[in-house]
Amino acid sequence: MNKGLLIVVSAPSGCGKGTILKEILKDERFYYSVSATTRDPREGEIDGVHYRFYSREKFEQLVSENIMLEHAEYCNNYYGTRGDIVEEMRNKGKDVILEIEVQGAMNVMKKCPDAVSIFILPPSVKELERRLRKRGTEEEEVIAERLSKALDEISHANQYKYIIVNNALEDAIDDFRAVIKAERLKAEYAGEILDEVVKNA
Repeated sequence: MNKGLLIVVSAPSGCGKGTILKEILKDERFYYSVSATTRDPREGEIDGVHYRFYSREKFEQLVSENIMLEHAEYCNNYYGTRGDIVEEMRNKGKDVILEIEVQGAMNVMKKCPDAVSIFILPPSVKELERRLRKRGTEEEEVIAERLSKALDEISHANQYKYIIVNNALEDAIDDFRAVIKAERLKAEYAGEILDEVVKNA
């Protein structure tokens, strides 16, 4: 069995990353890596589904034992990815998707040069602003903050292996699938195919 891919996905808030991944994850070959955090669960959140909720002591223990593939601290809470679970699922042949911020993505790319990194862009910053306003749930100050953060994140997009522009949703989903297909066809991942060809010679 071929080892699964490690797919790192980042995008500014409002780019439709969640909608794209929801469609991609309908394929059972993919495994969505659930992030770990020390923050308290919000109403309706389920441990192991939305996040893996840990105490600060437990999280720091996982860090000290080098179990966390990447981690960062935001607003006095830790967030991160358990590397042991990622490896377990990849060894089972699953393509593991990490949906993470740019900072965490950069750490993963350093540790795992074979990671398939994908950055999802809006068609324009103006369109991103329109999408954020369309939600109608945030104050002007929050929208301005999100746009400022988006510009900072976009400045790192060229450090990813692939860039997908989410202009039309269906096209963005097709592009995502095309990236994964191309990666699966690379010689280093095609061992099983090569074995099959030789076996039937």
